[in-house]
Amino acid sequence: MTKKTIALILFLGCYLITNSQKVFEFNSTCQQSYQDLVKLKVTSAIALIEKAKLQNPNNLYPVYLESYPDLINLFFNEDAADYAIRKPKLEERIKELESGDASSPFYRYCLSMAYIQRAFIEIKFAENWRASWDIRKAFVLIKENKRMFPTFSPNDLIYGGLQAVIATIPSGYSFFASLVGLSGSMEDGMKLLNGFVNSNDPYAKLMSGEGGFIYCYILYHLQNKKKETFAFIQNKKLDVVNNHLLTYMVANIAITDKQIELSKNTILNRNKSAEYYNLPIWDYQLGFIKLYHLETADAAKYFEGYLAKFKGNFYVKDTYLKLSWCYYLQGNMQAAEVARNNILKKGASNTDADKQALKDAKSGAWPNAILLKARMLSDGGYYQEALAILNGKNSSSFALEEEKLEYVYRLGRIYDDMNKPEEAIQYYNTAISLGVNRREYYAARSALQVGEIYEKQGKKKLALQYFNKCLSLKDHEYKNSLDQKALAGADRCSEN
Repeated sequence: MTKKTIALILFLGCYLITNSQKVFEFNSTCQQSYQDLVKLKVTSAIALIEKAKLQNPNNLYPVYLESYPDLINLFFNEDAADYAIRKPKLEERIKELESGDASSPFYRYCLSMAYIQRAFIEIKFAENWRASWDIRKAFVLIKENKRMFPTFSPNDLIYGGLQAVIATIPSGYSFFASLVGLSGSMEDGMKLLNGFVNSNDPYAKLMSGEGGFIYCYILYHLQNKKKETFAFIQNKKLDVVNNHLLTYMVANIAITDKQIELSKNTILNRNKSAEYYNLPIWDYQLGFIKLYHLETADAAKYFEGYLAKFKGNFYVKDTYLKLSWCYYLQGNMQAAEVARNNILKKGASNTDADKQALKDAKSGAWPNAILLKARMLSDGGYYQEALAILNGKNSSSFALEEEKLEYVYRLGRIYDDMNKPEEAIQYYNTAISLGVNRREYYAARSALQVGEIYEKQGKKKLALQYFNKCLSLKDHEYKNSLDQKALAGADRCSEN
């Protein structure tokens, strides 16, 4: 054997060994792709993924990043035909990631994230059992990664987030029954998340967009720290113009918090470049913004636009319900009936809101117009206008028992939001008494709200009583979502 032959064999051997090693290299190209994905600049991100693959075919990080476009497309559009195409790729990608270097801190991290992303998609397509198992797998993987690499900061974002969410899973979500054995802690989860979003670690800074998104949702919805959430958004100067994921998050939380002008300005002032993913959700959010100020013609236009673009099932029935209210309040009963009939025919009833919309449509009854107007104005933060609608009214002004119940509940919510706790508690307690054995959500929501008032006042024992009262009420509207908030409140008030 000649020296040249030996050299060639050695070269080929080294090449094959090197070529077979799958690594996780979070290089500059992958980092730029990741940041574009979090901003929802999907087209440029995919181009960078392909570039990273050419730079190093053995690098599995681009493979992991490919999960993001799938998540973005399927989460926001819910296109069943698209899901049929992308679904096999989700499994193939996980298998490919499993071939990587298990000694890398990115190995279990990337796998955990891939399972979480697939679970979100599965929930959207009602594959709840699969989703529960994927979340279990993700939790076990990231917990192990945290043990093996305790200083690897990305662990804290995922492990902290999962701990906080698992701690507040309501009993009504039966498809998560397999998660019961997992140990979640709101306190521990928030400690990890808080450390991550305030860290100077390079990875924490690089992932600040995704970190802010997860942290704000949990801080606002599960920790009930609303002022702290908006203070964080402002102090951290979250880029709601050029990062559309953060635009969506802030607009969504602002609507929930009845800061309608903030939500509207956030959406309208976003970077409208064509390089961003075109989200139908903007029309959905603008529809609510207009409806909450009783600008029903504009609201209907946005809701119709959303329904024309959106291909999924989540909140479709609820959107048709809101559309029917727009036409009902305009006095256009023909269009209102068309929208109501679509509630029966379109969308799914997987969410509490969609279930409620279906129930309303099947009832054949229309809401009291006065109470509906007061509700919309109250939900939009227009409290004085809502009170003006109810001025001169009392319980005897309404014929039906459910209307009398809604009247006192609505006054409780308005005074609560106006920071008049004594008046709010008085009306809430009346609503609890009137609605304790009814299926409307007013009694349970009143108990939750009183719990939150007492929690703010530092009266944790009283707060706990009302959170437990909310949990004790059975067979009412929005039970799953209200129970999750009550569980989170009970957890906060039970801490030492």
